[in-house]
Amino acid sequence: MPHTSTVSPSGGFPSFDLTRLLGTVFEPTIGCRICILTDFENPAESLTELRFMKNAGHPVQKKAVEVFFKGLADGTLQDLGMSGGEIFAYRTTHGSNLDMDDPCWDISGNLLSLDRDIYPNYDIILCVSSYSATAPLTAKAKQFGFRGATLHGVNDIILASGLAVDYRTVSLEAEALRLAMTGADRIDIDFKLEDGRVVTAHLELGGQEAQKSHGLCHGLTPDVANLPAGEVYFVPQNAWGHFPMKYEDGTLGLLEVENRQIVRSVYIAGNQATIDAHNQRLLDDPMTGTLGELGFGTQVLPVSGADIQDEKILGTCHLATGRDDHLGGDITPDLFKRHANATHDDILFAPHKTPNFNLQEVRMKRGDQEEVLIQNFRPSDYLLRARQTVR
Repeated sequence: MPHTSTVSPSGGFPSFDLTRLLGTVFEPTIGCRICILTDFENPAESLTELRFMKNAGHPVQKKAVEVFFKGLADGTLQDLGMSGGEIFAYRTTHGSNLDMDDPCWDISGNLLSLDRDIYPNYDIILCVSSYSATAPLTAKAKQFGFRGATLHGVNDIILASGLAVDYRTVSLEAEALRLAMTGADRIDIDFKLEDGRVVTAHLELGGQEAQKSHGLCHGLTPDVANLPAGEVYFVPQNAWGHFPMKYEDGTLGLLEVENRQIVRSVYIAGNQATIDAHNQRLLDDPMTGTLGELGFGTQVLPVSGADIQDEKILGTCHLATGRDDHLGGDITPDLFKRHANATHDDILFAPHKTPNFNLQEVRMKRGDQEEVLIQNFRPSDYLLRARQTVR
């Protein structure tokens, strides 16, 4: 029988079904060998005999075991004609999309190597972790020939919605919106601040082909899906202007952008020390402020509290700083002053995430065509019409 989660569906979503998810995302699956990766501060101690399951904390890692590891063993492997199902742990990277250390451990506490023992020996790798591993795993997939999916930050809401959807439909909707935006020359984003000021970020795209994160890794071509999926994205060629940022401690800053790079943050509210620390980081390693992505959500989903899903919600958009080689960009880890700086960090603009300012309007220029894409965190009629073509 398919492995169905005990998480209750909401908002009309079906129950989470691991067999359906993996069968849809990774068709074909027959004959494939699959494993799970997760991360810990002390992986040898935590994963051995699943000792961490008896302790508080580690909510994502517990989902890796309860939903994916046990789900594979409870029938999904047999249903999909796959083998394997082992779980391995590596050291937490402490940064989004940072390269992972090679040592890893199995459930018996044995020390292994990702490059020697894992990547060459599995056809499908699921990474259920605290920090995104999409960039490093994409590079390893191309090197070793596996397919995979990254599912960092998984929680009950994501399982009951963003991972319960039919990814064939998600793919069609993402393609419809990709076609509506592909070939864009420029995107202009207006933000209205609490004091009434309107600031604009301009992103030069050069008529490039838009890309999509749609959740399907079909065939045997090496690829890594970022789940939940549902996004259209670009790699900016240039950028200038201003955009606001809400830091993790709630501090608000206005970021100044020149030549595709954030050059400074100007204090708006909160903690001046947070602004100072960001400016020092930009001075010390300017690559940390390079804009590597502009993305647009394509799905109707509930807010999960985790950016991995919330950036996929229709009516939101996000910018990202740092490495973008996994997106086809030119910002690679070797360009950073320090390894720990070579992250890919999303900056999400969404009502629940950034209530202190409004995403007033997002406009696209494509040749002689000019279209509004988003107004006040709502998709425009132009995008809605495009999305409805697949209904």
